[in-house]
Amino acid sequence: MELDELKKSLNKKFETDHLLRSEEDFAILLQQKANSVISKIRRSLRFEIISCIVMLLIFATIGFTTKYNSLRIYFISFTVVFIPFTYVFIYLMKKTNQVNNDTPVRAHLQSIVILLEEFVKRYFQFIMVLIPVCCIFSSILGYTEKQPIKEIDSFISAYHPKAWIIVTGALVYIIGLAVGLYYFTKWHLRKLYGKYIIQLKACISELGEEE
Repeated sequence: MELDELKKSLNKKFETDHLLRSEEDFAILLQQKANSVISKIRRSLRFEIISCIVMLLIFATIGFTTKYNSLRIYFISFTVVFIPFTYVFIYLMKKTNQVNNDTPVRAHLQSIVILLEEFVKRYFQFIMVLIPVCCIFSSILGYTEKQPIKEIDSFISAYHPKAWIIVTGALVYIIGLAVGLYYFTKWHLRKLYGKYIIQLKACISELGEEE
């Protein structure tokens, strides 16, 4: 009889201890989950930073080595544009690095979500504005280019395209480029940031329930 009571007492204690440990560890598990999401965002930001640096090097190389003034102006101009854009990613990386287990994680996550949502919004707007700017800028530079471009001259000499064909081709190219970049940018931002913002919001909600 005493043995049965002892077993019941021990079983009850183990069940209670398990519940207490689960409740105490739940917030820690949520923090670990949030930190895992933050790590994935940092990986996306590192990818963006490396991509920007590579683009900077390519644009600068073309800008300083090409023999055409129009291409030189075009690529050097966008080299300058990419420099502050790269610093934005570096700034976001620094902000995400501030999240750790010794700080109020929920407050930092909320600030990061707000920052990332604003960044994603501005990122998309920047790309959409950049499309017509690039097209107009390149058209002006191409029109004012004094040095003949052999490839274009050879094409015109060989096929003698009419003006309406050139204009139509240019419009189709611009529209196709704009539509393609629109959907690509949407996909790109959702893959690198959008899904992680949703996961962070879920973590914030769960952490709020525990407080």
